[in-house]
Amino acid sequence: MKIPDAPIVNLDIDGKTRQFDLDDPKLPDWVKEQAFSSGGYPYEERLKRSDYEATLETLQEELVKLQYWQGETGQRIMVVFEGRDAAGKGGTIGRFRQHLNPRHARTVALSKPSDTERGQWYFQRYVDHFPTDGDMVMYDRSWYNRAGVEPVMGFCSDEQHRHFLEQVPAFEQMIVNDGIILFKFWLNVGREMQLERFHDRRHSPLKVWKLSPIDLKALDKWDDYTSVRNSMFEHTDTDHAPWTVVRTNDKRRARICAIRHLLLNVDYEGRDLKKIGDMDEKILGRHSDLFKDGNE
Repeated sequence: MKIPDAPIVNLDIDGKTRQFDLDDPKLPDWVKEQAFSSGGYPYEERLKRSDYEATLETLQEELVKLQYWQGETGQRIMVVFEGRDAAGKGGTIGRFRQHLNPRHARTVALSKPSDTERGQWYFQRYVDHFPTDGDMVMYDRSWYNRAGVEPVMGFCSDEQHRHFLEQVPAFEQMIVNDGIILFKFWLNVGREMQLERFHDRRHSPLKVWKLSPIDLKALDKWDDYTSVRNSMFEHTDTDHAPWTVVRTNDKRRARICAIRHLLLNVDYEGRDLKKIGDMDEKILGRHSDLFKDGNE
């Protein structure tokens, strides 16, 4: 298996120029020391594994109830997972689906469009995977590729990017008007934590497949991604399809909060609010509350 070499990059972090060599097996001390607290993360330690596992099991029991209710009522649920690279989208989706019937809880993770798809209406290939009666569909990246990766990497024109941002509110209004329950999660990771996770992927034989050429090219494009993310929130955070931000430096807290948010916002039969518990507003909320300076 050939692993592409990563460029050595100079990064401007908190007013300091840092050199980062992803291919160096030793993680720099400045990354290691700052990773967990990066991006203004509000906790000093990870959630204890025992507390995490107990809470997760309780929430997953509620997800099973939710799926039974969907089967009986035909209700459709669609969940969009977006965020910075290495923010934990796949792992969070995995905990959602872990104990659900896979026939009715699907993940959609599309590869780059084919020649035919590039000639279609931009949203068309995503619409093909919409849920049918009783289904929950989770998008591991979605039509919002055109709000993030594509403009930063030059895969779309400025005009295409602007046109997309103009179309999205109406597109999502149609989804909601058709009765689909739509959730949009933005999973946010601090910069040093992202570098630590990239380094872990680069040097783990079991995780190296997760490190894509796009990830390598994105090493020094943090500010570019921040800019397009903020523009995306400005244009697509609507009353009918709001964005929910989840801080993911601690994946355990993030997974619990994402599942809890969904359960608290679907009024399914047998829902036990006491078991679901209260939301941690330090970890999950609207971008206007969690990104007060707009730069995290």
